[in-house]
Amino acid sequence: MQPTREQRNALRAALRERFPRERGQLLPALHYVHHEMGFLADWAMEVTGWHLGIPASEVYGAATSYSELRVEPPGRRVVRVCAGLACRSSAGGLMDEIAAGLGAAAADGGVALEETACGYLCGVAPAVQVDGAWLGRANAQRVMALLERDEDA
Repeated sequence: MQPTREQRNALRAALRERFPRERGQLLPALHYVHHEMGFLADWAMEVTGWHLGIPASEVYGAATSYSELRVEPPGRRVVRVCAGLACRSSAGGLMDEIAAGLGAAAADGGVALEETACGYLCGVAPAVQVDGAWLGRANAQRVMALLERDEDA
């Protein structure tokens, strides 16, 4: 997707207003752009790098080093399975079970299924994030029921 001149200018203005032109502002600026767009488009990373005076390769490297940031547009719905030790040890094949339950919804891009680093919900492991809301003691049936319920609403 190519941005319009207005989109580029709006992002430049927002970055100028919120972030000083300092190298140390890279991660806060990337988080801001990600929050606003839902992902980090190539052009947005380019504008961010330009604003901060950081090469595009460094911006891309930082963006792809953090599991919270995505550089591809997400599906309409996003399911993130915690990969922390407590969740991984108590979940068994939860990721595969959810993938099987999603079937065509994941294949057509309607639901993005991702693994994420520790969600810090070890006491209620396994944890799964559905559209930004965490679900503790998750299993595939509860995740699928939540997706179906929210879709009907």
